[in-house]
Amino acid sequence: MPSFDVVCQTDLQEVENAVQGVMREVGQRYDFKGSKTTLERNEKTLTLLADDDYKLGAVQDMLKVHITRRKLDPRCLIFGKEEKAGGNMLRQEITVRDGLESDVAKKIAKIIKESKMKVQAAIRGEEVRITGNKRDDLQKAIQILREEKSLDLPLQFINFRD
Repeated sequence: MPSFDVVCQTDLQEVENAVQGVMREVGQRYDFKGSKTTLERNEKTLTLLADDDYKLGAVQDMLKVHITRRKLDPRCLIFGKEEKAGGNMLRQEITVRDGLESDVAKKIAKIIKESKMKVQAAIRGEEVRITGNKRDDLQKAIQILREEKSLDLPLQFINFRD
């Protein structure tokens, strides 16, 4: 029976490469001379420390550009709220999305069921397995999930089997 898995995976090594690229660019840019701006990665969390709002926004934009250059979707980053840090600095926590949360998995299963197609969706931990009798039905299910606007996260479709 043909099937595939719907997942939301982020390559953490590519995120690390993007962070290193951002820090290299921060060190070379004229508007960051004398700045104490840093961007550090700890597992699935990035910590951005900047002098002011301008520098914080500039580093966020640079990070999105470098993530895109690394062929990752910038929607994999969840920007936390800005907070004051010591010495008039600003700190922001950025979470890297890796895996589907249970409510998103339920939403995907609901979208598949509401499509009235002859496919079934089963939630398996941090992924959703879609199975059906025909390959064409599975391809239509992929198309429906790609066109869905309420799912604002990068989805990957893996393990497509006949």
